[in-house]
Amino acid sequence: MRLIHLTLAGTVACGAFVACTAAPDQESAEQGATPAEATTPASPPGPLQAQTEVFPERRPGTTEVRPGQWRAPEFEPPSILDYRPNSMLVTEENLVPSARFPVIDIHSHQQATADNMDRLIDEMDAMNVQVLVNLSGRSGEELRERVETIRNGPYPDRFRVFANVDFGGVGPGFGEQAAEQLRRDVEAGAIGLKVFKSLGMTNLKLDGTRLQVDDPELDPVWAMAGEMDIPVLIHTAEPPAFFIEADYANERWLELALFPGRRNYRPDQADFETLLAERDRMFLKHPNTRFIAAHMGFHAHDLQRAAEVLDSIPNLYLDLSAVLYDFGRQPRAAREFFIEYQDRLIFGKDSYQPSEFPYYWRVFETADEYFDYYRDYHAFWKLYGMDLPDDVLKKIYYENALAVTPGLPADAYDG
Repeated sequence: MRLIHLTLAGTVACGAFVACTAAPDQESAEQGATPAEATTPASPPGPLQAQTEVFPERRPGTTEVRPGQWRAPEFEPPSILDYRPNSMLVTEENLVPSARFPVIDIHSHQQATADNMDRLIDEMDAMNVQVLVNLSGRSGEELRERVETIRNGPYPDRFRVFANVDFGGVGPGFGEQAAEQLRRDVEAGAIGLKVFKSLGMTNLKLDGTRLQVDDPELDPVWAMAGEMDIPVLIHTAEPPAFFIEADYANERWLELALFPGRRNYRPDQADFETLLAERDRMFLKHPNTRFIAAHMGFHAHDLQRAAEVLDSIPNLYLDLSAVLYDFGRQPRAAREFFIEYQDRLIFGKDSYQPSEFPYYWRVFETADEYFDYYRDYHAFWKLYGMDLPDDVLKKIYYENALAVTPGLPADAYDG
């Protein structure tokens, strides 16, 4: 139970859970008087006043109220899940339900079926999303069925699929077999290869060891992608905070507390730097293959490093999916980066949630300040608009995707 100081009309009340101290006067409170100075009774006596005990050092459950003074709140502190303060800041608000120019979403996992196509088209039209790319196209007969559903449907130019490779149980000869299957999948209609994060993190070789991203056995797969003139969109690692213990200093604590599978800090797991080093070596080993690193390659929090990676790997592009929270909290630096590397960035959203796309348009297209992000477990901070130039918007929304992915429909992007 918290210890409080309580003064009633200048008379000190004492008890088992009440510390006895006269109330400070208003001037001393405003000027940050020391605890000793704050014992002078108010004159004349005022109404009921209460304050919690002041400590000379930080303790759990306290906050610094003046230099060298820590205090616990009088009220029961809310849970991180329940504290939702309403901002009193009055700012300009420019909601953007539809993108300024047509958009290719290069990073989706939404499957188009005969039953949901009409609904998807209505949602896409409202957002100005011209093409939705399903990265979960799979392989073999499953991929062929997905492609045929699109080709035979009423909207053959609005959906595309990437193929996938199952990297479980890799052993001698795997690479050549997987490469030939990729060739067949591209001939069946896949326009790219999507590699999931399990490569490097959880996939094991036949001998039980971790399958590294740059394992030589996989070289034929990357080479085949170059030969077939398709991009490889690869998800390697996770946000760096996921590799740090989930204590109260970790800005992604809530997400790690909600999703145990995103905790990657066990001693037996590959660390962030190891995974990115393997990835980058693989990129450099295959200069004739175009690679798209998902989620900005997990460099959105460190744009200087992102620039260094792009400068050193000319066949690399970055998709913008699921890292809006990092762009929106550093809008000036992000704007400069987007302008400098406007030919290397490709729009993607990841989870298909129509209500969330407008947050991207607002960050990219406006100069709005201090507005909410759409998932508080990703980010508890506010977003700011980057106000990107139109020529940059066109490149990230569709022009770069068309240049990197020849299998995309080439028409209907005149804005």
